[in-house]
Amino acid sequence: MKLNTIKRIGRSDFVNMGPIELRQPIPTRQIENIDPFILLHHYGPYEINEKNNPFDLGPHPHRGFEPVTFLIQGEQLHRDSLGHESVVKAGDVQWTTSGRGIIHAEGPTKEFVKKGGTLEGIQLWLNLPAEKKMIPADYQHAKKEDFNVISSDDGKVAIQIVAGELDGVYGRIKTQTSVNAFMIDVDEGGEHTISIPNAHKPLVYLLKGHVTINNNTDLVQDESQLVEFNQDGEGFSIKGNTESKLLFLSGKPFNEKIASWGPYVMNTQTEIMEALRDYQDGKMGFLPAS
Repeated sequence: MKLNTIKRIGRSDFVNMGPIELRQPIPTRQIENIDPFILLHHYGPYEINEKNNPFDLGPHPHRGFEPVTFLIQGEQLHRDSLGHESVVKAGDVQWTTSGRGIIHAEGPTKEFVKKGGTLEGIQLWLNLPAEKKMIPADYQHAKKEDFNVISSDDGKVAIQIVAGELDGVYGRIKTQTSVNAFMIDVDEGGEHTISIPNAHKPLVYLLKGHVTINNNTDLVQDESQLVEFNQDGEGFSIKGNTESKLLFLSGKPFNEKIASWGPYVMNTQTEIMEALRDYQDGKMGFLPAS
């Protein structure tokens, strides 16, 4: 297998989002986006309790993209204007298609806040192409135990197929575009080579640990946690130097103009203004505060 060469290694520095401090590998000064992925936030680990609960996001709108949450630790409650209400637990994934508009709220459950615990997750913004930005909104919640998992020959690498396909094994999430999302757990000494579709732009984000990519590049947490690959091969190799966890993403780029403002991602500024008006007019639904 010809391995994809590495285009660049990006930092994952801390930024402030209101009262929350989190890592933001996309976007940065060097990386505007990795089409079709336009934002990646790594929040936590936070110690949540009744005296400290900054991650409680009340009702807010979205349009034109898919906000996705990979919950690593803890427990969150999701509510939305479509009537969904679900408790998302560690290892679960919630995949929202905002389409023409949805209002949702998420934060640690009251029970979790009361007993206290660690909260950590990934928030990903996956763009939608122009032809699908105004499709009906939808919500999918997939539980950890329902995902298909591929194991390496040495049994030290486990690849959870969230969305897309790997080696004939498919994810639980129904996607609107050609995209792969895998959560990868690597034990110390574990090795595996993962294939990548030629049409996809691929990246790997390190949540914890220390791994070697393509036999010569180290990822070290707190410094360089994002690897963006060129579209010039068929996969990449991974070796665990310590127990590690990574998120792999790949998607077919749209190569379309992006116009964004706050919670809206469209193609033109006119469409952004229309989104603002439609939200004010109640066309994205209604969700009361808890």
